[in-house]
Amino acid sequence: MSALAQAVIDWFDEAARPLPWREPGFPAWGTLVSEIMLQQTPVARVIPRLAQWLERWPTPDALAADSPAEAVRAWDRLGYPRRALALHAAAVAISERHDGVVPREVDALLALPGIGDYTARAVASFAYGVRAPVVDVNTRRVIARAVNGLGEAGPARTRVDLAAMEALLPADPERARALNGGTMELGQTVCTARAPRCEACPIAHLCAWRSAGYPAYDGPAAPRQAKFEGSDRQVRGLIMRELRQSDTPVPAEVVEALWPDAVQRERALAGLLRDGLALGSAEEGYRLPGS
Repeated sequence: MSALAQAVIDWFDEAARPLPWREPGFPAWGTLVSEIMLQQTPVARVIPRLAQWLERWPTPDALAADSPAEAVRAWDRLGYPRRALALHAAAVAISERHDGVVPREVDALLALPGIGDYTARAVASFAYGVRAPVVDVNTRRVIARAVNGLGEAGPARTRVDLAAMEALLPADPERARALNGGTMELGQTVCTARAPRCEACPIAHLCAWRSAGYPAYDGPAAPRQAKFEGSDRQVRGLIMRELRQSDTPVPAEVVEALWPDAVQRERALAGLLRDGLALGSAEEGYRLPGS
């Protein structure tokens, strides 16, 4: 095992935040739910919502037996609710194909609807201890700086990024899990994007970027998300809020009153219909799927 991997694991053993999904015995279903919730939402907002979700739907079977509309309603402001539909679809598949047990292997997880490469690897590693590289934006930043000597990671390249993490993983699955979690934690809390705390970093003495004198990054930039105010995301959110609050189809004129720009409003509505988050038409009104 490399000195860098050992240093991160040792640090993580002492510095890991006490998060629910890190508790001994936390269920694989809870890990799957937490990973999907965390994709676009800060940890502090996820923790209480995760507890509510697992109290209502403690197993995949419980969620599968409920309607997708209820999943979307419960998702509320956790980010784009298409993830709630994906989670419901995954629960149905787990119930029907795996006897209600979240599968262990990456390939089986990837075969679930709505489960991408990151989530599949995270669940396999963190819930089951499978030796698999797990890469998120924080992992990529730590590797870019400590290993490659670059101030930023640049655009994501899945195959390259996974290979870089794979090269660092210890052979032992438990240590590999600790390195996956520790590298992400290091990027979230110490090796941050805008104000890295190098004085508190356990691998500062091994960091190629620090040794090179922190050279400015001049490579391709990662895409940045557009501002929320005035965006299609804001319009979609307004429409979804109206649909969540109604048990009957929402008339087209109510939707029209939500946003003055007709072109943008229709574009946002079309996106919701395309993603399966809204059903209906101007004639019959709009509703959540399964409601």
